[in-house]
Amino acid sequence: MANTKSAIKTTRRISRETQVNKIRKSRFKYAIKKMNVLIEKKDKKEALNYLPKLNSEIMKIAKTGVIKKGNATRNLSRLTKKINAL
Repeated sequence: MANTKSAIKTTRRISRETQVNKIRKSRFKYAIKKMNVLIEKKDKKEALNYLPKLNSEIMKIAKTGVIKKGNATRNLSRLTKKINAL
């Protein structure tokens, strides 16, 4: 248990940051799943319309460090390849 003022404040800050990171991680997963659903439906037009939004969303999350930039670009690249294959 934290027993100094600074340790107590740090514990509080970490719990807030954890909540924010969980929200960001779930937004990342939701965006990927939404794109996969569009790809499974073979709806190329909708997928191409959603691609810039997906790119923006994923890069915002990668910028904060919740996911690594390589992970973000790899996911975008794979999804783009799937869209082009439709």
